[in-house]
Amino acid sequence: MIMNGNAARRRTLSALTLLLASSVPTSLSAAAAQPRESSPISEYEPAESLEGNFLSAYIAGAAKDTSAAASFYREAVKGDPRNAELLERAFVSLLADGAMTDAFRAAERLSTREGANGLAQLSLGVRQLKAGQYSAARQSFGRSGKGAAADLTSTLLTAWSYAGANDGKRALDTVNKLRGERYFNVFRDYHAGLIANLVGDKAEAERRLKAAYDADHNTLRIVDGYARFEAAAGKTDVAIQAYTDFDKVLPRHPIVTDALDKLKAGKPLSQLINSAQEGASEVLYGLGSAGSTQGDELPAVVYLRLALYLNPDHGVARLTLADTLDRMKQADRANEAYGQIPASSPLKLNADIQIGLNLEQMGKGEEALQHLDAVQKDHPDNVDVISALGNVQRSRKKFADAAETYSRAIKLIGPAQEAGYWTLFYFRGTAYERAGEWPKAEADLKKALDLISPTQPNARAQVLNYLAYSWVDRNMNIDESFKMLKQAVDLSPRDGMIIDSLGWAYFRLGRWDDAVRELEKAVELKPGDPTINDHLGDGYWRTGRRLEGKFQWQHAKDLNPEPDDLAKINAKLKDGLPDPDKPAVTAQNPPAPAEQTPAPVAAPHNAENPELPKGAPAPSEPPGAADKTDKKPGG
Repeated sequence: MIMNGNAARRRTLSALTLLLASSVPTSLSAAAAQPRESSPISEYEPAESLEGNFLSAYIAGAAKDTSAAASFYREAVKGDPRNAELLERAFVSLLADGAMTDAFRAAERLSTREGANGLAQLSLGVRQLKAGQYSAARQSFGRSGKGAAADLTSTLLTAWSYAGANDGKRALDTVNKLRGERYFNVFRDYHAGLIANLVGDKAEAERRLKAAYDADHNTLRIVDGYARFEAAAGKTDVAIQAYTDFDKVLPRHPIVTDALDKLKAGKPLSQLINSAQEGASEVLYGLGSAGSTQGDELPAVVYLRLALYLNPDHGVARLTLADTLDRMKQADRANEAYGQIPASSPLKLNADIQIGLNLEQMGKGEEALQHLDAVQKDHPDNVDVISALGNVQRSRKKFADAAETYSRAIKLIGPAQEAGYWTLFYFRGTAYERAGEWPKAEADLKKALDLISPTQPNARAQVLNYLAYSWVDRNMNIDESFKMLKQAVDLSPRDGMIIDSLGWAYFRLGRWDDAVRELEKAVELKPGDPTINDHLGDGYWRTGRRLEGKFQWQHAKDLNPEPDDLAKINAKLKDGLPDPDKPAVTAQNPPAPAEQTPAPVAAPHNAENPELPKGAPAPSEPPGAADKTDKKPGG
């Protein structure tokens, strides 16, 4: 997760690419935007030449702006309609941008050229399957390429085309041809179960869905499909148990919470798949979701666009698309996708929360506060909404307001649920610290540390870092702080921010050489952070490397530090550091022998403007997150 702000707020399917590799130029980089059937009116002014449009499209693709790339490629193709490579690039950009009508038109042109374009054939097959042209779709899928990912995709989509034609036997025979990697087998049993259920073979459906569930009961869609089938078969207790077990792995997922609430109230659950089109959409969603988690953004976006073309109501696919755009720094496009999730979906509230957090990331802080305040009025007792509002307030430096907001959330959860919401105490502790209420901050940070599970090492490292650094900055509990910082480094040895904290602690004790050693490691791990470069400049200055110190300060200045930090850096560039005071005597820094001159220590920071501690996560981190790798609900 990307952090932003000053030091106090910053601390905190390879195989699937094969299907696209033959049809996507390696230099093309594209992301997704809001679905569009066609975009005849462009918001981008075309260039005056073919070369200008191509260059603009290429740059837009490299910047992951597929909307601009698609627009400029449209114009470029008009200037050179016989250029196969140009048409191929335009096709991929249009498909990734969700301009399906134009993308299919380009796919038709590509399919008539020598050498079958696998992605074009796949796309045409998807369009045919949606139209109920099952035989034609199978022919297109058969021409969609070779390789592990292509075979998996083609086989499953072909099976769903037989299911659409109500030929259950051939559908299941086709699925059963899949052999290979373990996850292929899970995919095979999962889709075989869904197909068997659609064509009315309940015994086979239960056998195959249970096989998929037994092999992988930590994947939401497999759990959801299995539990819904069992609930429809009258085995409500089995369904409740499956959802309950998943809730222990990923607590409070909105789909699981909604299903459990309905089952316990005696209400029925709808089946996961009700048509061949929805089944084929599930295939493409699964591939897109897997690609998204592995960092293959272009294949993921293409699969998700095709999935949503087949089933626009696939809420999890749309949330996954939005989540992918979030991680690609396309917050505005992500919000468009979040906004398309229907109000009836259990995912709607999660989407509304993310819209507010994204508005803050886009620099629209007041709009974010207004949006989340409106969501809160509709859900006054929802802890996640209240926590998100507090995160935005904290990001907007409304620290007293944020602490009050977190207190409301903590009051709602009660003591029995505190372990699942340790982040509320952490967030409130950082807000109290920034508001100048250190005793309250210290109590909350200790509480958060007590609540964190041992299975969350990254999270524990962040809280250890914040609390220990805060003590060091106040010349408190120095020995304990060093132990905690070293423990944090052991837990997260590649975190430049935490290593910077350890280095800064050495600096505060006047152990300049030790400080420089750690700060150089921190800069190597996180070279673009102004605070770390500033600290390293201080370390160099104290060790007599004054030219290098000024270089680091200048570098920190060029990295856009916070205004208060910038003023300090400018003063140091002008006058250097003042003379240090005498060192503090601790177990980590024992007194020097009488015949030696004691090592100096940095003067405590001005009490009116102290160096701010590190540790608060970014406001986009979801409430209750285990660590910065946690994902939003999406499957």
